[in-house]
Amino acid sequence: MSAVAAEENLRGSVGGQGIDVRWIMPEGFFEIPMDAEDLDETAEQLIELARAVMPEATFEVQLEWAVMVAAHYDSFIEAGIQYSGFVLTEVDGARCTATVTVSMIDLDERAGANPVGFLSSTMRHLGIGQISEIQLPCGPAVSCIGTRKGSLDGSLTASGSDEPVLTSFIQVQIPLKNGTVLVMEMGTPTPEGWDVFSSMFAGVVKSVRLFNDAGKPIVMPG
Repeated sequence: MSAVAAEENLRGSVGGQGIDVRWIMPEGFFEIPMDAEDLDETAEQLIELARAVMPEATFEVQLEWAVMVAAHYDSFIEAGIQYSGFVLTEVDGARCTATVTVSMIDLDERAGANPVGFLSSTMRHLGIGQISEIQLPCGPAVSCIGTRKGSLDGSLTASGSDEPVLTSFIQVQIPLKNGTVLVMEMGTPTPEGWDVFSSMFAGVVKSVRLFNDAGKPIVMPG
């Protein structure tokens, strides 16, 4: 999988407070509908997504999957997620999956004149993974590579019971001059796909471009 390079193929976009954020997603990603105007429209879009993801499944299975995804919307909103997409693919014969999310959060007022340093110090203190300060085309950022424990819903397991799952992730935080932080994360519970997905995500992060209200490209200082 490779990211589309042409700017006219930018597939993700979030904005607010004078900065428009755009990025490129690779081919093959399914996007969770996040901008429906009401519950009925959301339900319709989720059913259509279920049909695309599982075209050979029965309607009952597709509906169950759509309901399961809908049950996570409260957590999406709580986390400030504005984009969520996932991919299903085979890597060396193994069925693998990864999820990419994009969130906008407020920058802590204590960040001061060095927000990247503040973010990296805070993340190191939390001990959630390997922290690095990086330079992207859109400006300075902080990356975190780690793992977290979770559980797989019983509707997706052979046993029918919730099962523990270990997810490997890369999170990149890009502080913006409007007092917010762009948070992009890739996570996968399938270690066989880690090299492919991490390389793919690096391309996504490097594709991030920022624009002002006039539509002109801008780069964060640092």
